[in-house]
Amino acid sequence: MSAMSEQERRRFLLDSTRTAMLATVRPDGRPHVAPVWFDLDGDDLVFSTGERSVKGRNLIADPRLSICVDDDQPPFAFVIVEGTAELSRDPVALRAWAGRIGARYMGVDETERLAELNGGPGNILVRVIPTHIVSENSITE
Repeated sequence: MSAMSEQERRRFLLDSTRTAMLATVRPDGRPHVAPVWFDLDGDDLVFSTGERSVKGRNLIADPRLSICVDDDQPPFAFVIVEGTAELSRDPVALRAWAGRIGARYMGVDETERLAELNGGPGNILVRVIPTHIVSENSITE
């Protein structure tokens, strides 16, 4: 097992369409985990979610979060990002990011449809500001 360099970590997060697992804190302190599609903006992970979803409500109440992205194929690898959520309802940024993320996962033909679906009213843009990152390559080697 070896720690990833910053370049390896970026490549791991961007070179495929792995789904991230987002952990948030419920109002009663229990954890909540949900899958999210994401993209990077510098070192920040960015995704959108419904503001009335469990994860949306949790992040509005408490911006602390953790995200894990893993490779489930040997030799296995993962990136865990702990941080805080910076939330935005800016309709232009929300729609642009929703389209960009949708195109990343579903192809450019889906950009407009997913921008409308995930970037319209009732959604929020989440920018993860990292406070701690752990990333490991080749766990089984």
